Amino acid sequence: MTQRQTDSTSMTALEKRSISGLSLIFALRMLGLFMILPVFSISAHQYSGSTPMLIGLAIGAYGLTQAVLQIPFGMLSDRFGRKRIISLGLILFAAGSVVAAMANSIEMVIVGRLLQGSGAIAAAVMALTADLTRDEQRTKAMASIGISIGLSFSVALATGAALEHWIGLSGIFWATALMALLGLAVLHFWVPSPHRHVSHRDIEPVPKQFKNVLANPQIMRLVFSIMVLHLLLTTSFFALPLALQNVAGLAKSQHALAYLPILLLAFVTMVPFIIIAEKKRKMKAVFLGAIAVLGIAQLGWAIMPGSLASILLFLWLFFTGFNILEASLPSMMSKLSPLENKGTAMGIYSSAQFLGAFIGGAMGGMLYARFGLDGIFYASSLLIGIWLLLVLPMQAPRHYSNRIIHMSDTALADIDLFINKLNAVKGVKETIVVPEEQVAYVKFSPDETNLSELEAFAFQR
Repeated sequence: MTQRQTDSTSMTALEKRSISGLSLIFALRMLGLFMILPVFSISAHQYSGSTPMLIGLAIGAYGLTQAVLQIPFGMLSDRFGRKRIISLGLILFAAGSVVAAMANSIEMVIVGRLLQGSGAIAAAVMALTADLTRDEQRTKAMASIGISIGLSFSVALATGAALEHWIGLSGIFWATALMALLGLAVLHFWVPSPHRHVSHRDIEPVPKQFKNVLANPQIMRLVFSIMVLHLLLTTSFFALPLALQNVAGLAKSQHALAYLPILLLAFVTMVPFIIIAEKKRKMKAVFLGAIAVLGIAQLGWAIMPGSLASILLFLWLFFTGFNILEASLPSMMSKLSPLENKGTAMGIYSSAQFLGAFIGGAMGGMLYARFGLDGIFYASSLLIGIWLLLVLPMQAPRHYSNRIIHMSDTALADIDLFINKLNAVKGVKETIVVPEEQVAYVKFSPDETNLSELEAFAFQR
């Protein structure tokens, strides 16, 4: 066997260009979706027909179309090309933003938000990222996109309130449309076109595997977790702007000044817990603790006097718990998902995330109409209690890593022998071969496995 010669530790200029462009597209889109969160519930009464229920639907409506179309758009990108489908998604997103910007009624805002969400490009962007990067760099590429999403979320919350004060809700939607068009320009003038186009089993869903994933209780606990987490995000941001203005007496124009330091502090607080989870092998304990912190924050908002200091204290706890879970849940999914079902599991996970955002918006509006702000926080606390009970039996995830091994024609001629040899390497838990990709996906324990033994099986394509 000739060992595959690659510089797998550093990215090429093409890979850096691809990742920077695709991360920017993701960030621009998430900015547009989330900038209305910190202001919409206190500013939406300018639209005719506004009710708490319809305002909540407008906040979360994008999640419904995102959840329904996420997996189909990814599959369409396999058939018609990544860039075509991403372009279509960005055009739909821009069109929805224009509809919302021109809306005079809350119903038209909801239509605009649904249309924004119909540009469900996340799966296609991930697949294009895999097309444009070497398999050895895929983890770094996905991490870069994840960081861009996290940063755009924080920037959106910090700037949304300030922008609304300057240009109004319609101005935010117009800015969102421009960002979608900027994303189109980045896609076509900066992001390279791929020279290869294959399905990626570790990223993309396989329809025949849906039943296996839905029947796996370990995976479905995490799917439920991401759904509830984003449900809590949208319910909380239906209530928090109202609490800051009507209870704490903070002017709407000052909300951005309140969010920014809290977001920064929560990010700093999160980091040591992520290190403890990953390095000290305490992932389940940190996971359960973060859920409990979310519960403390919701109960605190419901019970404590509505001073600005108490609202911001529990906002810090909420964002700390949220950031820990948002960062650790994908890692747990990767560790607990069987290799064969990993892409399918992540597709269901992503759809559940957006479905949670939709349910949360609708639930927030309904609860506020009937029970007020306290009703939202008490109901969220109860839901978190149920969530904790459901995830308590979950197995603590083992700390496995994944590696992609490229196969020669000789290895492909006797796949069973190749798999048996790989599985005989100490620490290897699972191996699957995808002949059409000419690769083997290997899950192994980094504490037990000698990487040089795995690399000995790799061939240059």
